[in-house]
Amino acid sequence: MDPEVLAQTAGATVVALMATDAWVRTREGVVSLWRRVRPLQADEIGTALEETREEILAARRDEDAASAEDLERDWRRRLRRLLLADPTVAQELERIFEAARASLPEGEQPRIPMVQMQAHASGHARIYQAGRDQHIVER
Repeated sequence: MDPEVLAQTAGATVVALMATDAWVRTREGVVSLWRRVRPLQADEIGTALEETREEILAARRDEDAASAEDLERDWRRRLRRLLLADPTVAQELERIFEAARASLPEGEQPRIPMVQMQAHASGHARIYQAGRDQHIVER
């Protein structure tokens, strides 16, 4: 899977799993990845995960979608850097999240966003695709 796509999915997944019973397992898996790729940052990441968990629980309690999105964006950025530092962790990261989701009852499994787009153009055609906001200005 493309590191950028995986980072987006992983960021949303790690934040979604923070509010579930699978959190301890998820945290341990993510910290172990950091310990292998960037050992000096592993303890800091463990602390950041705990802080983010407290923030996401508060954001959900307060129905603060903007804060939840900021937290997801932060973890997408961190995970993207980890994946770029060592692309071989991609499969392990996917396994950690899949195992955590699978350990939860079906009704409690967090919904993981997935966007897949395809486009084909010919001639002078233009294609505009976005997984979120898009602003196009043509003159």
